Amino acid sequence: MEKNKIRVLITLLFLITFSIFSQDRTPEIKHDIALDSIKMSDPFILADKKSNMYYMTGTGGQLWKSKDLKYWTGPFVITKTNPESWMGESPMIWAAEIHEYKGKYYYFATFINEKIIIDAKNNVRRASSILISDKPDGPYVPINDKNYLPESMSTLDATLWIDSDKKPYMVYCHEWVQNNNGTVEKIELTPDLSASTGKAKILFYAKDSPWSREKEDGKIVPNKVTDGPWVFRTKTKKLGMLWTSWVYDKYTQGVAYSKSGTLDGPWIQESEPITPPNFGHGMLFRTFEGKLLMSLHSHYVNDKGQFIRVPKLFEVDDSGDKIKVGKMYVP
Repeated sequence: MEKNKIRVLITLLFLITFSIFSQDRTPEIKHDIALDSIKMSDPFILADKKSNMYYMTGTGGQLWKSKDLKYWTGPFVITKTNPESWMGESPMIWAAEIHEYKGKYYYFATFINEKIIIDAKNNVRRASSILISDKPDGPYVPINDKNYLPESMSTLDATLWIDSDKKPYMVYCHEWVQNNNGTVEKIELTPDLSASTGKAKILFYAKDSPWSREKEDGKIVPNKVTDGPWVFRTKTKKLGMLWTSWVYDKYTQGVAYSKSGTLDGPWIQESEPITPPNFGHGMLFRTFEGKLLMSLHSHYVNDKGQFIRVPKLFEVDDSGDKIKVGKMYVP
């Protein structure tokens, strides 16, 4: 029990460091910067055909704009949360995504209020929620201040998926620091995405991964972390999901495929990671020229011992039942 408490404390300290240093700390200089000069975790790229512009956001919640993926203008602050809500005056923002849906733009993100403790393990309020805007570059405001998920749950990395029943769903992770075995789950959303409806369903557990690893009490066991779910269909209509865990100290990207072709699964995990070590929290988007790319982050440790995360792109082939990750793409 004491070892578990120590491990949780170490992980919480790491997460605090992550939240401080993974946020986009680039000064607001508002002129073109090369992609490889931007520091950002969990990079999400929206290719918006209406404006013929790429929009990139992620942890930190700020926005970058580009016409060619190579040079980016920003960062811009695009969120206006309610300081009277559970989020507080200035919530940390992790893993933001922007989805166009029925003529509106929806900002899925993890919001953290460190002043609220939600359980006996001293986990702070960390929850997936949704903001809305008429434009891809915001401003994004709350649809309402209701909870999409129970306030006692520590959730993160929500994304949007319209399943084969034509209904919208939030797909998200329940934090391993709370349940000791991270999950990927789904919950149905109302047609306007303003609230959740029905009961959540666990899609799979971190322990289901055949490739993730950690050492516990001298034994090699599956890692407990689930991060960054991203749902997709191949050109053959096969339903897949990217998600991330760890292989010892290496953040690593995996993939699973649904046997039923729906979110309900069952989800069959691939035996090996889909990217090299030190890459994770991936998503897929198609360029205006039709090339499918995976956006994700890698990291290095600077001379101060800080984790510095940087966006990276890989080419992806989705012509078969399973995606194939190709070479790194340098715009």
